[in-house]
Amino acid sequence: MQFYSTNNKALRVSFQEAVFNSLPQDKGLYMPEVIPQLDPYFIKNIQQYSLQEIAFTIAKAFIENDIPDADLKAIVDDAINFEAPVKFLDAETAVLELFHGPSYAFKDFGARFMSRIMGYFSKQGDQLLDVLVATSGDTGGAVASGFLGVEGTRVTILYPKGKVSKVQEEQLTTNGQNIRALEVEGTFDDCQALVKEAFNDPDLNNALRLTSANSINIARLIPQTFYYFWTYAQLKSQGMDEIVFTVPSGNFGNIGAGLLAYKMGLPVTHFVAATNVNDTVPRFLQNGVYEPKPSVQTLANAMDVGNPSNWVRIQDLFGQDLEQLKAKVSSYTYTDEQTLAGMEELFHKYKYVACPHTAIAYLASKAYRSEQPGEYASVFLSTAHPCKFPEAIKPEVFQHVTLPEGASSLAEKEKQAVEMPVDYKTFKTYLLVNN
Repeated sequence: MQFYSTNNKALRVSFQEAVFNSLPQDKGLYMPEVIPQLDPYFIKNIQQYSLQEIAFTIAKAFIENDIPDADLKAIVDDAINFEAPVKFLDAETAVLELFHGPSYAFKDFGARFMSRIMGYFSKQGDQLLDVLVATSGDTGGAVASGFLGVEGTRVTILYPKGKVSKVQEEQLTTNGQNIRALEVEGTFDDCQALVKEAFNDPDLNNALRLTSANSINIARLIPQTFYYFWTYAQLKSQGMDEIVFTVPSGNFGNIGAGLLAYKMGLPVTHFVAATNVNDTVPRFLQNGVYEPKPSVQTLANAMDVGNPSNWVRIQDLFGQDLEQLKAKVSSYTYTDEQTLAGMEELFHKYKYVACPHTAIAYLASKAYRSEQPGEYASVFLSTAHPCKFPEAIKPEVFQHVTLPEGASSLAEKEKQAVEMPVDYKTFKTYLLVNN
């Protein structure tokens, strides 16, 4: 399949080029020239398939013959080797747990799939692949885990100093090998701006083979559709067809993947975008004016994004039709105080310990149901394991958290990070000198 830029639909590149270039020179984002429609028989009988079988079917629809079926199946089976269970809290409310991968965050789906796709294509070339990634918390850990030791690749992670949790920082800075961490004196938006400028720098691109591991990369977006179809399969096995997904949203890649799944034929009643006080998209849905603001630090730090990159993809999916978009997507915004209250409610009402992002999704799912009652399964996404946010969870609640394997040993590892000002010239020099 060919891919175009959201800024130039006449542009056409291969899947491999879209993966490695990440960002078109016109600063748009790559999208598939055609949204593949899955076989209605497959969707009707989706409960008969495993997560890996569903993932292969979806990946094949986008990648077509660019990767032979046997190789693609091996990539999928290796990358998606963990579960994503739907757990019901009551008869109509369920949580989709996306933190059972190695970095304890939903971004393992995208990062592991993308790293193996890049590793597969990189075997065909000799030049080292330099992967740049900006993170507000979870992306960097997932990318580090996904690419660690992958031959022919080197990863440089930019993260905002003092704005990620302790566990998140440990996941970013204790890897070594082919993983480097830059501690930037700024916000996530500053980190993202540095990465984007690097991709549009001809001197840097002549010297290095650059690519991105952020959700701007189409190879991150595609695998995130897998768990929406898998959720539907799990619900169908319990006799449920109507679903409303509530998605904690920062850079809007996660909900963008859900909307892409919907456009591929997945029956979804509605989507709810749940945000913290970084409310650029909720304001846009209310007044039709897209007005990014500098990001504000919150407890849900992975959502601290003032100018979400993936919003252009979502608008593209709906042909820039705001009314059509609003008919399918609602949005709610929550403060830190409300987030803490949501975490408390989840624990006391359901004995469920949630991270701040998950609590925001839970609150938004409640708000939507109060406005739109009906017979549907309300599924909110849990995007990170609560062990990553001990500072935000009361000690008497945190004691009920079961640490995943490997989490307790992170603190024993040595931090390896380079401090970096918000200055593109300094960043460029670092990349060139440390080549």
